[in-house]
Formats: sequence, C-alpha cells, structure tokens
Amino acid sequence: MSEPFYGTAWLPRPVLHIAAVAMLLTFGPLAEAREPMDARPVAPLTGSDFHAYDPGLAEIGRLLFYDPVLSGNRNISCGTCHHHELASGDGLALGVGEGGEGIGPKRTTGQGEARIEKRVPRNAPALFNLGAREIHVLFHDGRLSVDPIFGNGFNSPAEEYLPSGLKGILSAQALFPLTSETEMAGNPEENKIAGAAYDRIDYVWPLITQRVRAIPDYLQRFKEADPEIKTAGDLTITHIANALGDFINAEWRVTDTPFDRFLGGDTEALEAGAKAGMALFYGKAGCGECHSGRLMSDQGFHALALPHFGPGRTRRFDPYVRDVGRMAETDRLEDAYRFRTPMLRNVALTGPWGHNGAYATLEGIVRHHLDPAGGFENWRPEMVRLPADERFTAVDFISFEDSRERRRLAARIDIEPVELDDAEVARLVEFLEALTGTAGGRLGRPESVPSGLPVD
Repeated sequence: MSEPFYGTAWLPRPVLHIAAVAMLLTFGPLAEAREPMDARPVAPLTGSDFHAYDPGLAEIGRLLFYDPVLSGNRNISCGTCHHHELASGDGLALGVGEGGEGIGPKRTTGQGEARIEKRVPRNAPALFNLGAREIHVLFHDGRLSVDPIFGNGFNSPAEEYLPSGLKGILSAQALFPLTSETEMAGNPEENKIAGAAYDRIDYVWPLITQRVRAIPDYLQRFKEADPEIKTAGDLTITHIANALGDFINAEWRVTDTPFDRFLGGDTEALEAGAKAGMALFYGKAGCGECHSGRLMSDQGFHALALPHFGPGRTRRFDPYVRDVGRMAETDRLEDAYRFRTPMLRNVALTGPWGHNGAYATLEGIVRHHLDPAGGFENWRPEMVRLPADERFTAVDFISFEDSRERRRLAARIDIEPVELDDAEVARLVEFLEALTGTAGGRLGRPESVPSGLPVD
C-alpha cells in the first residue's frame, strides 16, 4: 500500500500535515524545541480520533469484562489481567492466567490441582487508546489485523470461523483470550469450554454465549441495548464481543497528558526536563522513527533482541522453547523476533516493559532500546519479576541459556545503537513520564457482576 501524500515528498506518514507542522514550529509550543528536534511532531489526540461506541453496550461490557462467567472454570475474568488498579495491566512480566490467585504483583500461581500449568507466554498489554481509528493490527505478533481475506473483515487465528457482525478490531480481539488454555479457558479435562477449544476455536463461543443467555440480568440488559434481541436465542457471541469492545474503547482513552496539552498550545504543560527529553525523543535518540504519529506507534514490527524466558509461544512444529514473534504469523524469516511497536501514553504506569516484561524499570527498557546488543548481553534473570513457583524455576530460563538461540536473537536487531549520557537518559525518561494522563478509566471496576461470581 502506498503512503499518503502530505504535500512534501520527504514527509513520512506519521507526521502532521505540512501546514500544521509549519504553524507549530513557527508559532506554537514546538518552536521552543525547534533546534534540537528533527521536526517530527505529532498531533494531540482528541475524541474524534476514536471510533464511536454505544454507552449501553459499554456498560454491559464493563460487567462482562469483570465477570468470571466468561472463563472455562469461572475463576478468572478479563479484568484479572487488565485491572483498573493496575493501569489496565497486571503488573507482572508474564501473566498468571487461569488457576492463579490474587491480582497484580501479589498474584500467585495457585495451589492444589487448580494451579496453573504454565505461565502466560507474554506480557499482558495495556488497553489505553485501543479504540483509536488508526489501529488496524493487535497483539504483540500482529496475529489479528483488519483484512478482508476471510470474508469477515479480519485476518485472525480463527480465520473463516470468526463470527460476522463484529463492530471492529477491539470486538474481535476480545474473543481470543476466552479460547486460550493459559489465559481463560483452562485445561480440556476441567471443563467443556477448554475441551471445545481443542476441537475447533469457534466451538468455544456458543458455550460461553449459553452461559450469558442463562443470566436474566444480562439478557435484559442486552434487550434494552439492542431492540433486535427479543429472546435468549437472539443473543450471540457477536453481541458479547461488541459489548466488550465498546467498553474497552470507551473506558481507557488517554488524551489529557501534559504532552497532548503542550501540542495543543499550552507551553507550560511540559517541564524543562521533559521538553529536553522530547527533543531527544524526536531527534538524537531516534525514538520517534518507530513511536510515531498521534498514537506514538507505527503499528509496525521490530526486532530488539529482548532476552527470552518463560514457556515461549512456540509454533506446533517448533522444536525450541522460544518466541519468534511476527514470524509465527507471516512465516517470513525476516520477521523473526519482531514484535509490535507499543503505544506510549501512560507508558510510565504500565511496567514491566517489553513484550515479555523483561525490564522492571522504565529506564531499563529505555537503555535497552538505545543499545539492544549491549542490553541483551548484560541482561540477567534477576532483573525480571516472575511469581515464584518451584515447578518453573528450572525451566524459566532454558532458552535464555541456549547459546544457539542467543546467537539467533542477537543477530536480529532492527535499530542502530545511540549513545546518550546519563543526564540525557534521565531527560528521555522524564518525557515518557509526561505522557501520563487518565489511568483509572471512566466507568471503573464494578463491585458485583450479574453472575454473582467474585470480582477481582
């Protein structure tokens, strides 16, 4: 697909229209940072940058989001790993899914027969600004994207079996954790939902729909939100997915950061250190090349040699415990170890950082970006936070210690190193902290849910 033309051939897609750039650089707040910056400012986000949502559906979605009834063993909800108190994440490097106990850094791997079988292979991503119109790909490896290839509007792991009528990519993504053994479905011998996932992915969703249909409060709420739903049989997984998608879209919008206010004309919104960090971000440090545009992400995939640990997200025919990232979706060797560029609003709140939470500090992940090869070589297992479990201690770092896998990872780095002194790194971190805005959501966590099950 060709890049849109912005009036000057050298301007890349993520930057503002040339007229707006000129006005901001000449008269606006960016004029103060004009000399050190590489003239690649981004526009402030506004409500018009997001898809519309139905408030009634969003309220239903809020309840479903925190209701364990959607999980195979009725013991975990979406909100367990994307909690309001944890900036829409879980505060863990690798998630503890179905079978775990508690929330956040205090979450354990469970006990007895119900305890988890393995860690979730990747870090639970934050949900901020996922309802933006520009977003066309989701998940760390991009396995869900807007695409007409299967006739339902998306290229996804469900292929042609993804239900039709989904409002957008947020609705589609809400369906997949429900089918994951480690996240929400559980083990096949424990419940019908997990067993169905082994037969075919779309066999899961009718079983979940039956559960929701059987709860009078949910059925009544859906009838009020959608006049076409007259009986329980009219309610489908599509309605459930659209409610979850509308909730995520409505709940976690961040447009009020100091950075956005600064871009909107408030020259005092950023402190001097943050302004210096912004100059580095779009200039010498080169961060803006990938963290570009209004969403601060090119929605592309890049290899950074983040150290691998944990169970890996291996392909069925892969003999190694590893995570090859984007290559698992495209089957292209050049995509090996590439992962999606995350958006950065509220980044200071959403650690640990990296697709596998390899860094427990924001400064740590910044320094890794500045020198991926050095960061990979110097990283040590004690730098990551993993809930203790004696069953996993011996295997958590097998791939990290595999010399062949280390060579493969180190050989696939897409960004050039940049040398910054400690003061410059501190300014860069200060700018990232200035990307912090609304974090707690708008509707908030419900105290109870219609199923009557406990709310995490």
